Amino acid sequence: MAASEMDQATWAGRSGSSVVASVSWPVATAVVIADMIGVGVFTSLGFQVKDIPSGFAILVLWAVGGLVSLCGALSYAELGTMFPRSSGEYNFLTRAFHPAVGFMAGWVSATVGFAAPVALAAMAFGEYGRAVLPGVSPLMLAVGAVWLVTAVQLGGIRRSGHFQLLSTVLKLGLIVAFLIAGYVITVPQPVSFRPAAADIGHVTSAAFATGLVFVMYAFSGWNAATYIIGELHAPERTLPRALLVGTAVVLVLYMALNAVFLRAVPMQDLAGQLQVASIAGAHIFGETGGRFVAAMICVGLIPSIAAMMWIGPRVLMTMGEDVSALAVFARRSRDGAPTYAVLFQLAVATLMLFTESFEAVLDLVQFSLLCCSFLTVLGLITLRVTKPDLARPYRAWGYPITPLVFLGVTGFMIYYLVTARPWQAGLGALAMVSGLLIYWFAHARPGRAAAAAVSGSE
Repeated sequence: MAASEMDQATWAGRSGSSVVASVSWPVATAVVIADMIGVGVFTSLGFQVKDIPSGFAILVLWAVGGLVSLCGALSYAELGTMFPRSSGEYNFLTRAFHPAVGFMAGWVSATVGFAAPVALAAMAFGEYGRAVLPGVSPLMLAVGAVWLVTAVQLGGIRRSGHFQLLSTVLKLGLIVAFLIAGYVITVPQPVSFRPAAADIGHVTSAAFATGLVFVMYAFSGWNAATYIIGELHAPERTLPRALLVGTAVVLVLYMALNAVFLRAVPMQDLAGQLQVASIAGAHIFGETGGRFVAAMICVGLIPSIAAMMWIGPRVLMTMGEDVSALAVFARRSRDGAPTYAVLFQLAVATLMLFTESFEAVLDLVQFSLLCCSFLTVLGLITLRVTKPDLARPYRAWGYPITPLVFLGVTGFMIYYLVTARPWQAGLGALAMVSGLLIYWFAHARPGRAAAAAVSGSE
């Protein structure tokens, strides 16, 4: 039986119901915020001001990225409340199109889709930590951060939720303190955030379009709560609130941070620089500013790693509920942690840290992840047409405009990767094809067609 023909209540019953759904909306929102705010916002401005020397145009760039992310969040919120099962795109694409498409997305996410960003964030933690603890190896700091967070995740859902909420609140507190200091202490630069005639050219330029690609990368993570739907309390209310509030908070913080950077540092000093936050910290706090900002980023990366170590294993866990060969990953501890799935992601992330190959892997999976997001929102439109009678506890505001906006921008990003980074895009496509081949190989024998990855009927 195709997934789209299965009874919705049956699917809801396969969402890990043996575990009490106890994650509140503040914790789910913390997961979204923590997953979104990484190092991207602290590093990308230097490359944007090279070709967009306008404070107003820069803020418009980040506002557009945030609004597109909100369009995606609206679409995912509708799908998540329709099909309240953990695992994100694996669940949605299975329901909207075919179990093979869902397996493809799950394969990418479960293998490197989360492990590579975890390794990247951990390595950034190690590099910034070196400024605070110069005598400690950055690699050891990175490995220690991942293992420490993993220990928390293995403690169960309740412990993970408390840790995520407290660490994210601390992260937000430090960012707000930095913003206040930036406005109060610094001597403002002659930058204007009011529109001028020249800004029309900046906003319609190729540099603006290219910059939007990297801004959207900085906003990635707005869909984080969909990976733990099965653990959310009252997901029909909690999920939309978490996705929209979390994305909106990050949008405001991103615009405020970039405004502070531009206000504190001359544009010519930022142009082409990677360590934007450290440069701004030095202008705001003096010689100790760099170490303060490094410590702030280190503290902020811990909840980011924690969020990804929480949500990533849920994809493999749900696949284990459906695919007998992966059944070991569906096992949960008494406290609700999918122990083997968490340990698998830990092993992959640790391997990437020691081989230092994760940046190349991240380049490859970006294309795959974008394609999966594109297909998911396209699936929302498909289900509106093919299954109009399905229960929709939440309907995407602004439909069909909001999903079409997301599809348009995401489609442009996919086109950019294909034309600007054809090898990476090609290898990313190969990763997706490999997932499809594995699915079809597992279900190709006579009599196995009915055992689609999601049916679980045997």
